[in-house]
Amino acid sequence: MKTFEELGVAPLILQAIQEMGYESPMPVQEEVIPLLLGEDNDVIALAQTGTGKTAAFGIPILQKIEIGKYHPQALILCPTRELCLQIAADLNDYSKYMEDLKILPVYGGSSIESQIKTLKRGVHVVVATPGRLLDLMNRKTVDLGMIRNVILDEADEMLNMGFSDSINAILAEVPESRNMLLFSATMPQGIAGITRKYMRDPKEIVIGKKNEGNKNIRHIYYMVRAQDKYLALKRIADFYPNIYGIVFCRTRKETQEIADKLIQDGYNADSLHGELSQAQRDYVMQKFRIKNIQLLVATDVAARGLDVDDLTHVINYGLPDEIESYTHRSGRTGRAGKTGISISICHIKEKGKIKEIERIINKKFEKGEMPDGKAICEKQLFSLVDEIEKVKVNEEEIESLMPSIFRKLEWLDKEDIIKRVVSLEFNRMIDYYKDADEIEVIDETSSRREKREKGEKNGKNEGNRNSRKSFNAEDGFTRFFLNFGKVDGLYPNNLIELINKCVPGRVTIGKIDLRDNFSFFEVEESEAKRVADRMNGFEIDGRRISVEPAQSSKGEGGKNRNKFADRSTGDRKKWKSDSKSRFNDRETGGSKSEKPWRRSSSERQARKKRYN
Repeated sequence: MKTFEELGVAPLILQAIQEMGYESPMPVQEEVIPLLLGEDNDVIALAQTGTGKTAAFGIPILQKIEIGKYHPQALILCPTRELCLQIAADLNDYSKYMEDLKILPVYGGSSIESQIKTLKRGVHVVVATPGRLLDLMNRKTVDLGMIRNVILDEADEMLNMGFSDSINAILAEVPESRNMLLFSATMPQGIAGITRKYMRDPKEIVIGKKNEGNKNIRHIYYMVRAQDKYLALKRIADFYPNIYGIVFCRTRKETQEIADKLIQDGYNADSLHGELSQAQRDYVMQKFRIKNIQLLVATDVAARGLDVDDLTHVINYGLPDEIESYTHRSGRTGRAGKTGISISICHIKEKGKIKEIERIINKKFEKGEMPDGKAICEKQLFSLVDEIEKVKVNEEEIESLMPSIFRKLEWLDKEDIIKRVVSLEFNRMIDYYKDADEIEVIDETSSRREKREKGEKNGKNEGNRNSRKSFNAEDGFTRFFLNFGKVDGLYPNNLIELINKCVPGRVTIGKIDLRDNFSFFEVEESEAKRVADRMNGFEIDGRRISVEPAQSSKGEGGKNRNKFADRSTGDRKKWKSDSKSRFNDRETGGSKSEKPWRRSSSERQARKKRYN
């Protein structure tokens, strides 16, 4: 392994990084620094977060700055405000002894007038989010014509966030005679497009394997019923008393709900999502960085760019839709050579996702056993004992108080005092878990067995051929009957739009089973009553919707069919004919009034912005 001196790092920068505790280069630094110190070297570096990327590109671009020329010479693009500020802070630390070197972070949510004034005074390095930089370019207040180094940090994240057009517009204004470095944790197709268009014979550096997860991270999953997910989250948090991590949720609504529950249950938690103002985000992140918050509940978008080095855990409150998102989530822990744990709380339906993630990251998940109350209490007890053992005693401050305390407790022996101190802190946990029900970790075998037992229980009427096949909802879901079917032109996308139209907020939809004259669909048990209340009575061109819990007595040939489906042939043909304009009128250009279950484009965008 080479030293920083052998890599060619200048003395002033070397002095600064040594004071920061840098002893020897990390693998990505050893590979990238010599290339960026040269000329005409374009580099693609595939590496996880926490591998020393900022120093890898920051040290060489600072070293190549001509301080006497007050114009932007290096441009660093990154996806979020938080990462922008973090990179700028690190560069200022590396350049501590480089007098008059100016670094400007450019991001939304801050005064653009102030940024313009600083640009006019002259800066050497611009660290920017694409949106704000493009705004400054449109105002003709930043000149990229003399940029010598361009860095795209977390390029895959920027593409995921929709910055592709902005990046193209920015790179079009940068001189062709410059070094370009693209850092990414994964290699999606969009990045390949950027490399072909803007990079010249780039050298590819892969730390680990492409798209592979960090080697220092353990991957554990707990498969539980949907209704047990929050209880499982609490048990996991209790089993790791010194946990310091991020809980990832899918939507803003779920994020806020989980954070509120944790706070109510006495955990040091808070939420981070898109509905918070910038001031609120900054306040939450400040508390999290100084560890006043142990659990930060966040959406993927809100957590992008967070740079916190000491996370012990990442918890997936359900797996993300995109496998790349899992790689980014888990990469928040196990950074800078430390170990970390990525925990996923899953439902049986997500079993396939686990196998796919294992294939991509080239690591196996461990199947976790949910800790019982005894194990949790034991873990908490020894954590408390460790705190007592390591607490710093301020002899001078308490010296005058100790004689009175000794007299107060002199009737107790040492064992009694220890028991009372432990119980004072520990009774709440013991009382909670003393009567707590166990959470069963399910697998495919137990799930199939449960379904079979339920089917046998509900399928005593052997004449009803659909009783087992059609009416057994997945664990945690309620199955509903709907009086519309295929002959009405109903298809899964129509049914989903209908539910979204009738029921405000987020609804998790399970299996959809369409029949000729009627249909079945599943929703989470917690949402079942709200869905039924909202949908019943809703009309489509004068025909009322009827939604009822599916019962075995309501299969084909049962009560529901007699009630809603046994129309005369002529009547059915009339509904079938009418349905073509109700559910399949995309070609005919039906009016909005003919499609009451469909949202307008603006409504869909507003819903997407609010709930995703």
